[in-house]
Amino acid sequence: MDNSGTGGGLRAGFGLFSGGGGGGGAGSSVPDYSQPDLSRVPLTGMSPLSPYLNLDPRYLIQDTEEFILPTGANKTRGRFELAFFTIGGCCMTGAAIGAVNGLRLGLKETRDMAWSKPRNVQILNMVTRQGALWANTLGSLALLYSTFGVVIEKVRGAEDDLNTVAAGSLTGLLYKSTAGLRGAARGGFAGFVLTGLYALYNNWDHLKGVSVRHSL
Repeated sequence: MDNSGTGGGLRAGFGLFSGGGGGGGAGSSVPDYSQPDLSRVPLTGMSPLSPYLNLDPRYLIQDTEEFILPTGANKTRGRFELAFFTIGGCCMTGAAIGAVNGLRLGLKETRDMAWSKPRNVQILNMVTRQGALWANTLGSLALLYSTFGVVIEKVRGAEDDLNTVAAGSLTGLLYKSTAGLRGAARGGFAGFVLTGLYALYNNWDHLKGVSVRHSL
């Protein structure tokens, strides 16, 4: 029994699925892949080459992350998108810090009192008052910082660490502006130092790599 016709029909059928054309065995060609190419394919328990799909296995390897983004959208969120997270996070952080501080102060001020309802109420009032105070303080700072950051980004048309340092300096300057020129200068300097350290931390790996290349 001659199986050549059957084999040719199967090859022609596979060529239809793989886009190789239906002109017989000469119309479709199977690419030759080297062993290193096939060894990098992240497939287990099956052959990397399917007879139904004429697929280059190297396309399955992605060295970088890829996202489906709307037209004109950036891969990273801008300052305006991050502003909501920053403000909310600072408010919750301030509330937590204030609650702990209020509990400490409440226990300290009522240490001479016996455990009773008046003492519990006083401690609870202290926790609530300190939590609201710290949440308001950190939330206001985050609001000023985010506002300055968004405005500076729109004016300059760029997003870099210079915006971060400038926004932090202006935030400290404005927040302490009611304390006079000296107080405003101290606030601006404090904001400059904090945001400068943050920018240095974010670029530490890059700076370390540059220093290593220069040493070589």
